[in-house]
Amino acid sequence: MEWEKQLHQLADRLNYIKDIFPGKHEEDIAAMQQRLDDARVRLESCGRDEAKTEMASLEDLFFFMECKLEDKLTPMDKVRIVRHPQRVCLRDILENVYDNYTEIGGQGEHTNDPAMVIARAYITRKRHGKVFHQPVLVIGHEKGHGEEFRNGGSAKPWGNAKAKHYMGVAETEGIPIHAYVFTPGGYPLEDYPGAAQQIARNIYEMAGLTVPFIAVFSEGGSGGAEAIALADRRLMLSHGYYSVISPEGAAAIEGRLRGGARASAELVERCARDLHLTAEDNLKFGYIDKIIQEPVLGARPYHYEFFRTVRQEVIRATDEVVLKARGLAPLRAAMLRRLRDRELNLDEFANRWDLSRKARQRLVEMRQNKFIKASHSEVRNSRSIMGRLGDAWSEQWWEIYNRLIYDLYHRNRRSFGNVVEEVQSEWEMFKLRVLKPWNKLIGKAEEVPAAAAEEELTTLSDWEESGHSGWNWVSDKAREDRAVSCPYCAQRGCMDMWAPDLYDEFAGVCSSCGHHFPMEYQWVMNNCFDEGSLYEFNTEVEAGNPLNFPDFDAKIADAKQKTGLKSGCITFEARIDGIQCVVAILVGSFRGGSVGVAEGSKFVAAADRARRKRYPFIVYCHGTAGIRIQEGTHGVIQMPRCTVAVRRYIESGGLYLVLYDTKSYGGPVASFLGCAFYQFAIRSSDIGFAGPGVIKNTTGLDIAPDHHNCFKALSRGHIQGVWDRRDVRVNLRQALETMGGRNLYYR
Repeated sequence: MEWEKQLHQLADRLNYIKDIFPGKHEEDIAAMQQRLDDARVRLESCGRDEAKTEMASLEDLFFFMECKLEDKLTPMDKVRIVRHPQRVCLRDILENVYDNYTEIGGQGEHTNDPAMVIARAYITRKRHGKVFHQPVLVIGHEKGHGEEFRNGGSAKPWGNAKAKHYMGVAETEGIPIHAYVFTPGGYPLEDYPGAAQQIARNIYEMAGLTVPFIAVFSEGGSGGAEAIALADRRLMLSHGYYSVISPEGAAAIEGRLRGGARASAELVERCARDLHLTAEDNLKFGYIDKIIQEPVLGARPYHYEFFRTVRQEVIRATDEVVLKARGLAPLRAAMLRRLRDRELNLDEFANRWDLSRKARQRLVEMRQNKFIKASHSEVRNSRSIMGRLGDAWSEQWWEIYNRLIYDLYHRNRRSFGNVVEEVQSEWEMFKLRVLKPWNKLIGKAEEVPAAAAEEELTTLSDWEESGHSGWNWVSDKAREDRAVSCPYCAQRGCMDMWAPDLYDEFAGVCSSCGHHFPMEYQWVMNNCFDEGSLYEFNTEVEAGNPLNFPDFDAKIADAKQKTGLKSGCITFEARIDGIQCVVAILVGSFRGGSVGVAEGSKFVAAADRARRKRYPFIVYCHGTAGIRIQEGTHGVIQMPRCTVAVRRYIESGGLYLVLYDTKSYGGPVASFLGCAFYQFAIRSSDIGFAGPGVIKNTTGLDIAPDHHNCFKALSRGHIQGVWDRRDVRVNLRQALETMGGRNLYYR
C-alpha cells in the first residue's frame, strides 16, 4: 500500500508516546490511536488526492498532540525518554555529526567493553574557499538501540581504562576530545583494574589534559558519567538528565526498601522532581554551560536537523575553548563575539585547534579553576565577613612566604649545599687515601664500651606493669561490662573478650585472629597525632539542604545533634613526632560519611592549605557511603572538584596519603580518594565502588563475602598496604619519611 510506510512511522511514534507516558494522558493517547485506526480504514477506499489530504491531516494531528504532551513533560518522563531504545545513540552521532570516522579500540561486540566506544573522526570546514579537515577523538558510551551486549551504556572498569588510554593518545597528537555521556552509571564490579579505582584515574587524568575537551550529556549517571566528563565545556541535550543517582534508586533509599522491593510510581516521580536532574536545573546550578535543544519528545535517529544543531554546537564550543586558551587578543575577542551569532554557519568559518605550550598551560588552569569554583555559592559558612577577609589575607601571606622561603631561598641553599657536600666527600676520600698507610702501621686500639652501654647490652629490661594501655583516647565501649564475640569465632575458634580489654588495651583488635572491630574516628584522631598538636580550621562550614529535599533538614539536624559536628568532614593541622601536616577526616557516623557541598568545600580548602604551607596532606576515611544523594548534582560535582584540588596539590610537590577504615564506597573512592598515589587500609575494612546490595540490584549477581575486603583491594593494586590499627602512628611516621617529593618543608 502506498501510504503504509507513513502509517508505520506514525504507529512507531504512537508506541513511543505510550512508552514514555505509562498510565498517563490516556485520553489523548486513545484519541490518537482511534484517529490512526480510522485513517487506515479510510485510506483503503479513498482516492489519491483524498489520501494525501488525510495523511497531511493525520501528521498535523500527531505533531499537535506531541507538542501538547511536550508541555506536560515531568522530570521522570525525560528519564524515560533518555532510556528509550529509539533515543539517539553515539553511533547515530558519529554517522551524522562528523564527516568521517574510524572506530578504534574494538568494533561492535568484538572489544573489551562494547559500552565504551572510541573513534577517530574529523570535521570538514572551509575558510576562504580552502577546505580543512579538523581531527578529533570521540569518546562515549554506546547504548545502541536495544542491543543487550552494550550493557545499557554502563562501562566496565576496562572500558574506562580504554577511554583513559586514548585520552593520552589525543594529548600526544594534540587534537581535541569530544565526549558523549550516555550512561546510567558505571558497572559496579571490582574486577581488575577496579570500578572505583579506574574512574578515579580517569578523573585525575582529565584534570591535567592539555587539549580542548568538550562533553555532551544525554544520560549522566553519577560516577560513570564523571569518568569521561571533566571537560572545558559541558553541553547537555534538553531532554537529558544528569544526577547523582537514578530516581528509582533514590526512591528505594527514601522508602527504606529492602529485598528487591520496588518503590511506588508516585514516590519515583517525586524523587525525580526533588533531585533536580534536568538540563534546566543543571544549567541554573552552573554544572553545564549550554543546553542543546531537541525536537519535541526527544531526539530520534530520523531527526537530521537535530544532528546539524549538535555539530554546530560542538564546533562552537571547541572554537571558544581554543580562543580563550590562546588569550584574548583583540582579533581573538572579535572572533569570540562573532561565534555568539547563532546564524553563523561554522562550517564556513574555520579556526585552527592547535595550541602552543603556553596556551595549553592556560587551558588546564582555566579548566581547574572552573571546577574548583563549582558549587561555591551553595556553601553554608557562618564565619563573619571580617573572619573571611582575615583568612584570605592569611592565605596570601602564606603564599608569598612559601615562595620566598622554598622557591627562592631553599632552592639556592640546596644548590650551595650540594656543592659543599661534594667537596667534603672528596676531602674525606683524599684524607682516607693519604692516611691509609699510617693507620695500617700504628693500628687502632679497640674501644672499651662505656659502663652504661655495657650494662644496656648485658642486662634484661624491666617490665613495668601499668594500670592502663597507654592510649591517649579510649572508646566509651570500654566501660561496658560485657563479653564480646568475634564475628569469625565459629570459623577460627576465637575466644570471647571482655569489652574493657577489647576496646582499651587491644584497640578493638581480636586477640586471636586479628579481626578489627569498628572504632570511632576519635581513636585515630587522638592516638595517632602528637598530643595537644591539633588545630581545627573551617569549623563554621556546615552541611545543609541546597535542593530543599523534603524532610532532609530534619535529618541533617539530627546528624549534627548526634555527632556534635556541623558536617561529615573534619579538617585540622596536627603533628606526628614533630612533623606538621594537614589532615581531613570523613566521619562515617555523620550521615554515613556521605559527601556533599560542605564536605567537598572543606576538603578543597584543606588541600589548598597543605599546598600553600608545603605540608603533607593525610586523609583518614573513617567510612563513607558515597555522595549524598539528597544534594543531587551539588554532591556529584564534588568528585571532579576535589580531584582537581588533589592534582594541584600533588603537582606542587606534596605528599597525599589516604587511609581507609570500616566501609568506604561510592563517589569519594571513585575520585579524590582513589586517585592518591599512596593508599592504605586498616585491616578488616571494605573498599569498593558500590555495596553488595547495589551490585545485586543493578547486575543481578551475588558477590563473594570478601569481594570488597581490603586484601582484595591490595591484590588488584587499589591500595599499597594493609595496616594494623595499633601501628597506624608508626606507619604514618614512616610514610612521611620515605614517601613524597622534596618540596615538603621538613625536607
